[in-house]
Amino acid sequence: MKQSKIYLTIMGLLFVAFVIIFNIFPRSEYSELEKRELATFPELTAEKYWTGEFADSLSAWYSDTEPFRDLIMELSMMEKNWLALKTDGEENVTFHASTDGVDPEMDMEAEEVEPDFDPDAIAEYENNQTADDKAKVANHGIIIVGTGDKARALMAFGGSSKSGSGYAETCNRYKQVFPDVNIYCMVVPSAAAFYTPEKAKGFTREQLPTLKNIWSHLQGVKAVDIFTVLGEHAAEDIYLRTDHHWSPLGAYYAAQKFCEVAGVPFRDLNSYERRVVHGFVGTMYGYSKDISIKNAPEDFVYYVPQNIEYNTTYITYTINKNYQVTGEGKPHQGKFFCHFKDGSGGAYCTFMGGDTKLTVVRTGTKNGRRLIILKDSYGNALPGYLFYSFEEIHVIDARYFTKNMKNYVRENHITDILFANNIFKAVGGTYKSYIRFLEMAGGGSYAPATPKDASATDAHQTENKPAETTPAEPAKSAEPAIVEPINEEVI
Repeated sequence: MKQSKIYLTIMGLLFVAFVIIFNIFPRSEYSELEKRELATFPELTAEKYWTGEFADSLSAWYSDTEPFRDLIMELSMMEKNWLALKTDGEENVTFHASTDGVDPEMDMEAEEVEPDFDPDAIAEYENNQTADDKAKVANHGIIIVGTGDKARALMAFGGSSKSGSGYAETCNRYKQVFPDVNIYCMVVPSAAAFYTPEKAKGFTREQLPTLKNIWSHLQGVKAVDIFTVLGEHAAEDIYLRTDHHWSPLGAYYAAQKFCEVAGVPFRDLNSYERRVVHGFVGTMYGYSKDISIKNAPEDFVYYVPQNIEYNTTYITYTINKNYQVTGEGKPHQGKFFCHFKDGSGGAYCTFMGGDTKLTVVRTGTKNGRRLIILKDSYGNALPGYLFYSFEEIHVIDARYFTKNMKNYVRENHITDILFANNIFKAVGGTYKSYIRFLEMAGGGSYAPATPKDASATDAHQTENKPAETTPAEPAKSAEPAIVEPINEEVI
């Protein structure tokens, strides 16, 4: 009887503690783990009350904003890891194929994409796991490989050898519209192409057949094969282990290959200053919800060009909660490289501070070559290696552009256009926004403009000088963990 009273007392105290925590303590507003703003308290209206919408929204807000949300989720992950079945000291394989919350850039919803996993291969792998090939599939079809400080998260790829032809046709369309402009197609493979253990390959499809299919459909567009060059450097840190992006070093090798195809100069890393953000844990921790990724932070290493004059002009977009553009700011100058403090999960936003802007870099390179990069977030790491190669670099994100592309190309005397997107975008449907850019209001037919007077851009300031105009207000980005800095000081 005494033990029963003690038990009931303990359970009662725990219940009271939970009531106090969940109803009195401040509610969470942002999840660093999930890299998103949490639900806001719903607006009460008569219509929402009687239809039940308010009650549903209130319930969603209450569960989404629990106090200490990230801590509770982390403890849950730790418990899951501790309780995982072990076989001869090896981790057992776990499977979570949910795609909720995956980055829109990584979402493959086109009809041409086949299922992500082979169930028979999964069963076979579970029965034949070895120390060298051990892996597990976490949330969102993410494969976790390695252990300790070498743990790596890989996004499984579900495309086929027939995927990507629509993306190639989009590139071809630009060549048809701009016959006098050099058009290039660079598709960035994901890390799974190079780091998936042999016995885990049943979880993800080969990416080279998809790339070859894209290249085979190009007409008048120059393919930039970075699959080969990245494979040659796979032993180096060309992809981030804890983030879905490649590393700046991987982008360096890709930029080198692009400049070779484009026939422009290129400088090796001796012309750059190496900078490091220590303790970086990227998006794959939040996507996979696997504690091993948090426990394996890495160095985010990037490279800043030296002894080259350049200035960066931004037009920053205002976007709504659905990442739709609702307005844009005035052109202003700012830093291209933004240094994040050690441990920041937003370090990939070193380049331009994120995606929600139109960026123009004017360099001291006087060769008449003016480049547009049509990109997703993978393309952010490329422009910094091209300051020695092009006179101007215009960076346009697939999700945010409000002008007519025909006018833009003509008015800015563009000579080269590079499509630089990850393979998930190439096999999905979101690349179709590039066609929409051609059809924006006020376009009409395209005709090459009179060659631009090179002397008009002779006056360049180095990016180390203070900007003469007011920095942009920080803008919300579609990239996880983005807090946009406004200068290059450590924040």
